[in-house]
Amino acid sequence: MADRGLKICVVTGIPPLNLLVLNFVKVLEPIVDRLVLITGNYPQKDVFSPKIKLINIGNDGQERPMFVKIPRFLLLQLRAVYHLAKNMSRARAVIFYLEGGTFLLPMLAARLAGKNTVIVATYSSSRIAKQLHKGSKQGMFLVTVTSVLERLNYGLAARIVVYSPILVKQFSLEKHRHKISLAHEYFLDFHKFKIRKPLDQRDSLVGYIGRLSQEKGILNLMEAIPKVVQAKDETTFLIGGDGPLRNKVEEYANKLGNKVKFVGWIPHDELPDYLNELRLLVVPSYTETGPYIAFEAMACGTPVLGTPVGLMADVLGDGENGFIMENNSPECIAKNIVRAINHPDLEQIARNARALVEREFTHEAAVERYRKVLESLRQKN
Repeated sequence: MADRGLKICVVTGIPPLNLLVLNFVKVLEPIVDRLVLITGNYPQKDVFSPKIKLINIGNDGQERPMFVKIPRFLLLQLRAVYHLAKNMSRARAVIFYLEGGTFLLPMLAARLAGKNTVIVATYSSSRIAKQLHKGSKQGMFLVTVTSVLERLNYGLAARIVVYSPILVKQFSLEKHRHKISLAHEYFLDFHKFKIRKPLDQRDSLVGYIGRLSQEKGILNLMEAIPKVVQAKDETTFLIGGDGPLRNKVEEYANKLGNKVKFVGWIPHDELPDYLNELRLLVVPSYTETGPYIAFEAMACGTPVLGTPVGLMADVLGDGENGFIMENNSPECIAKNIVRAINHPDLEQIARNARALVEREFTHEAAVERYRKVLESLRQKN
């Protein structure tokens, strides 16, 4: 039941991740009486409740040169400040989601207005910048700026929500332990994501489905494929997704011939069909929020091999309900793919994974986690 009169504002500036924002809103909507969503470029069709007020501040998500990116980022924050000032009266809290860790100007506006501020620390912009721009002067400048913004914002926040205890150390949040809550908004539609084809009836097909960008480690996976094929010739690969590295990924796929099928972007409604054909899903990311695709695969009875990032660091138990690799170098990816598909208890691992997501990734469980976060703010007051 909604807490009558409870109003919150959610600020997020990233448009390509609308599914994540939609699901976050679906978790908050049953708890609140009014939700103001200030975001980048969110579709009006996804406003599913009269409780929700949508305000788009115009971020198209396109990659641009640094000298263009910085003023656009400042403009985005100023727009967020303007709309917050108009809409945060009587709001109990302002929640900064996804890129919120670097939204300093809206954070200052909310604090000056006396509002509780919550950062959902899904990832660290400074860590991503450090991984993607090693050695470049522009990259180091970006790392420095985002690190300063994150430190200031974490210091100003009344509460910081992280998905996993491991992220406290990864995001350098140890000194903020007194205001950290563990919660995540991930939930699955188990009518859609279910086992349709038993694992023992699937071919030796290994898949990657996701954004084709550097932080996802996709090029490392493409370099690993010949090593896997050399060790286990019957293995084939399916690559699905889109993004800035699409052309490079397609070039790799063409060179590898019939061992790789590149299918491009897969509509979300079609994901269960693809996941039910895979014998293994690989998530070779440098950084992650969850990711959803890993948990959707687990719901479809597909084992997951991933790096220990995001929520996977806590969810995946190596050899129990999935597989963890030490790093995402091509050699490490190849070695672990062979290890996973050769595992004698792979079917039991798949059953364990399905049981875990059925227990932990329900809508009801996600709502209850965030109800407790908002209640902790009320107690604080």
